[in-house]
Amino acid sequence: MNDTEGLPEFTADANIVRMYRTDDAGAMVFREAWVDAGEGAEEETWFVVNHGTVGHQSTSKEAPVDTAEEALGMLAAFKEQCLADGYAELSREEQFAVVAQFAMKSARVTDRDKYLEEKAREALTAHLAWRGSGVVERTEFVNGPHSTGKLNIYILAPDAARAVANIKVCVREEKLDFTKLSVGVAPANDLGAIRAKHSPNGATAFVL
Repeated sequence: MNDTEGLPEFTADANIVRMYRTDDAGAMVFREAWVDAGEGAEEETWFVVNHGTVGHQSTSKEAPVDTAEEALGMLAAFKEQCLADGYAELSREEQFAVVAQFAMKSARVTDRDKYLEEKAREALTAHLAWRGSGVVERTEFVNGPHSTGKLNIYILAPDAARAVANIKVCVREEKLDFTKLSVGVAPANDLGAIRAKHSPNGATAFVL
């Protein structure tokens, strides 16, 4: 399975279970499972389990199932086992908003800017998902100072430091212009408290 194949849409979805706990060594670990149902009548339905330490490449297994109903039953059993093992779902209030921001030369959005937005969104979605370190929620283009622009990519993350580190690695690996990247962190429900955790000039202020 490659980075994007088999990934579910990482939004609120009854067909996905994602749970976390802190292990004996103090590391945050996660387990998640989802039902990958084919769109066509002859497409197979798969039950997929993914697990690992937040921020690190995870391990996944998939198994074919005869029906979507059977897969949903497996999903319910998976959740029960996770709860028994001390895992729990995280509320939004327990997580962080992490914003990957790219500086743009102009407030006018060009085709090149749109390509960057698509490429960055896809790359970060896969990179973070397979490490349990964040869910890309939305993107936006906004005006910057002196007729410049900015691309903001909003990520919901259980561990802000791990997400920031993963974002930096992903942007470098995918050659998404690391020199233009800033990353801000805030409580998930308080974007007004956002502060820079990475910037090209070392600044701590962060403006969305």
